[in-house]
Amino acid sequence: MKRYKTLLFDVDDTLLDFGAAEKSALQLLFEEQHITLTSEMEEQYKKINQNLWRRFEAGELDRDEVVNTRFSLLFKEYGKEMDGELLEKKYRRYLEQGHQLVAGAFNLISELNHDFDLYVVTNGVSKTQYKRLRDSGLFSFFKAIFVSEDTGYQKPMIEYFDYVFSRIPNFRAEEALIIGDSINADIKGGELAGLDTCWFNPNSKVNHTTITPTYQIHNLSELKQIVRVKNVI
Repeated sequence: MKRYKTLLFDVDDTLLDFGAAEKSALQLLFEEQHITLTSEMEEQYKKINQNLWRRFEAGELDRDEVVNTRFSLLFKEYGKEMDGELLEKKYRRYLEQGHQLVAGAFNLISELNHDFDLYVVTNGVSKTQYKRLRDSGLFSFFKAIFVSEDTGYQKPMIEYFDYVFSRIPNFRAEEALIIGDSINADIKGGELAGLDTCWFNPNSKVNHTTITPTYQIHNLSELKQIVRVKNVI
């Protein structure tokens, strides 16, 4: 068994409750447009958005193509022609206000900060992620924040992890652990990069892939039992 030195944390739905932030931002955006946001429209948006981000993670789309088309694609489903880029700018302002924490995240990070080197590894928009982390109170606990927009690559691309590793002093992959909620971005990316991986799976989702995380946790507090294991000689 091993003792880790470097912990790499995903943000959305790992430390920050993206679902809550997204719901609030959508409601405010639709109110501004004088359109009633129905549960059907919300689910349709999530379906379109998740598909676009999956294509982003696969390297099929760039970030701008994802964020600037998702709303135009949504409204096209309902026979409306809308300026996707303009709606994205409005939505982004509201999303940046969302910094709700996942249960236990603040206590975990503030405690681990004393004994480990903590870093953020996240896909997304840099300005949004920085603001949300600052507003949540988590920002100061991390030695560096690595957002896909700044790196030119995204999880799970090996180039993204090469970028990160080259900017962490004295980095050793065997002493690092990546923690995240996405099998396809965090766990697959960590596996490709030669890292141990921890899948945060609070809703007990079934893993239908061939990707196998080193660890799986359902509550963030469980991570302490993993990383505080002493070296066995």
